[in-house]
Amino acid sequence: MGFILALASALPAYVQSNFLSQFVSLSTVSLFFIISNFLTIIAIFFFPELIKKLSNIFLTKITLISFFVSALWLSLATDPLNALLAIILFSVSVNLIWINMDFLVESFSDNATTGRTRTVYFTFMNAGWIIAPAFSSYLIASGGYKLTFIASAFFLIPFFFILLTQEKQLRNKTRYSSEKIKSVIHKIWHNKNLRGIFSIAMLLQLFYSSAVIYIPIYLHQTLGIDWNDLGLMFSIMLLPFVIFEIPAGIIADKYIGEKEILTVGFTILTIVLFFFYYIKVPTVWVWTLVLFASRSGAALIEAMRETYFFKIVDVEDVDYINLFRLTSPLAYIIGPGLAILTLKFLPLNNLFLVLAIIMLSSFYFIASLKDTK
Repeated sequence: MGFILALASALPAYVQSNFLSQFVSLSTVSLFFIISNFLTIIAIFFFPELIKKLSNIFLTKITLISFFVSALWLSLATDPLNALLAIILFSVSVNLIWINMDFLVESFSDNATTGRTRTVYFTFMNAGWIIAPAFSSYLIASGGYKLTFIASAFFLIPFFFILLTQEKQLRNKTRYSSEKIKSVIHKIWHNKNLRGIFSIAMLLQLFYSSAVIYIPIYLHQTLGIDWNDLGLMFSIMLLPFVIFEIPAGIIADKYIGEKEILTVGFTILTIVLFFFYYIKVPTVWVWTLVLFASRSGAALIEAMRETYFFKIVDVEDVDYINLFRLTSPLAYIIGPGLAILTLKFLPLNNLFLVLAIIMLSSFYFIASLKDTK
């Protein structure tokens, strides 16, 4: 299910910013993402109560239908208003359904094997992300952006079928804890481990948001690399998520813990972001290598983010898990906001320099964590 859902999510991911730029300016594209993710944050705030009242399985079906409708709506959008409304529904649906998946996975995970369980799950997910860019570029070459969104919608059909056939096994009978959001935020802020891992998650999501929105625009529109090359480049770029996450999870469970691997991951990512700023040539192999290196760092961070967080919370802690996933839409507000400010004065590549400087703060947050080993 993770593999199929990742395919459906990833097909539009790297093309939606270029798709939107057909209708509006780059600054307005950023504004579209800010609006859609602001509304996503509001939806996520209400989601824990809905899960407690209606069940995770029921809400998975609802968010799946919304996802399907939003992808088809994007395929039909021919003006800015419809594109914006479709992007809003798409953003809300995608973020909520991955929260649903968190509860499905965490309900049968135990702390002793959290690293292995979460990284195996993420590896299957990331296999979908790897296949999607090459497939997406093929669809764009065959019939434009429309085909990409249609394919995304139809990949959800087998996901829905598995959900229906495996509903009894996936149904979670957990009695969720219940806390007011103010209390949860207070506890996170005063617990250095939770505060640290939330900050690390936010930094990683900030990189993802800028990478998904602005790297395709920079490579395609600024440097002139065509989609046939970009599709293959992005697929190669994502290989580290399949190669490194399971070994990193096993090493964290058995040997050294998460802090050392987080340090390596952020060191790689920060250095590569400086390269993003300095490299201004449209050489495919150079950019493929740099993109691969960036995701090598991100894969290590992602694996340890998931491992550490789910070792210190359980499936009952619905409010904590919900807030943890809030970092993604929040980053999609902060990232485009940074881009709007940067682009007002400087060329697009300067955004990557700003991100590199921000990533340096990660070493403070890593140092604040208490290692699980």
